[in-house]
Amino acid sequence: MSTAYFSPPECRRHDMGAGHPECPARLDAINDWLLASGLDAGLQRHDARPASLTDLTLAHTQAYVAELSDQLQRCEQQGEHVALDPDTAANPHTWRAALMAAGAAVQATDLVLDGHAQNAFCAVRPPGHHATRDQAMGFCFFNNVAIAARHALDVRGLKRVAIADFDVHHGNGTEDIIAGDERVLMVSIFQDELYPYCGGVPKGTNMVNVPIPAYTRGAEVRDIVEAMWLPALEAFKPEMIFISAGFDAHRLDDLGQLGLVEADYEWITLKLLDVARRHAKGRVVSCLEGGYNLSALARSVGVHVRALSEA
Repeated sequence: MSTAYFSPPECRRHDMGAGHPECPARLDAINDWLLASGLDAGLQRHDARPASLTDLTLAHTQAYVAELSDQLQRCEQQGEHVALDPDTAANPHTWRAALMAAGAAVQATDLVLDGHAQNAFCAVRPPGHHATRDQAMGFCFFNNVAIAARHALDVRGLKRVAIADFDVHHGNGTEDIIAGDERVLMVSIFQDELYPYCGGVPKGTNMVNVPIPAYTRGAEVRDIVEAMWLPALEAFKPEMIFISAGFDAHRLDDLGQLGLVEADYEWITLKLLDVARRHAKGRVVSCLEGGYNLSALARSVGVHVRALSEA
């Protein structure tokens, strides 16, 4: 089996305006690198389907989904741009892009669970890990990974899943959705005292949140993963692992001040794959979150995908 790869063309049409770091060129950079490096040849490319209302309400309130639907579909019909907050904006293509991003995560989960792929990577946008049960924020509208994890539990019948988040920003939306759900273990690292300025005090006993100081480098992050993530994951024995794959902790990324490089992302990926092999039949679904230096993003995704495809 190979790695399933999703990157719906609709995700490129979502645009939050000139100069915004979460831009369509992110997906172009990833695609160009995969082609140039030859990694594309080892991937199983799939078309995504849009998420359904049932999918979305696995992680979000019905009231929120209805409100966002009305707002974004009105934006789509009227050809308008609208700002939801100072960081998060929509254009006429955002509604469709958000549905396809979440739908890709759900479909990737089904492919892996059905044995059609060993694992999957979803190069999607908008990202998701800041979207709470009832609020869009931090470039995010729907929480792609949380929706997929709940799909694995509530629809596909798994008993335990893990979410690993190595974005430079805390995945506060994912925490809001799954805190207290003992079927889910979330392990995360993130830069302390950085947007969204929370996470230091976990909301549930099923969270391993590790805020780390600015300018922390890769060797120290590896020590944290060994000391805090891996024992928790081993004890939990997840039946599937989901990754919020943000690459903005890279030393070249201006949205944070951490010091990871490509070799660190490869190492973290390999460690998660080891856990998955022991407890989850190798089943992993990874979804793109942050990463805004285009060259560093492309190279980091490259090593992440290579590790997945060689699993």
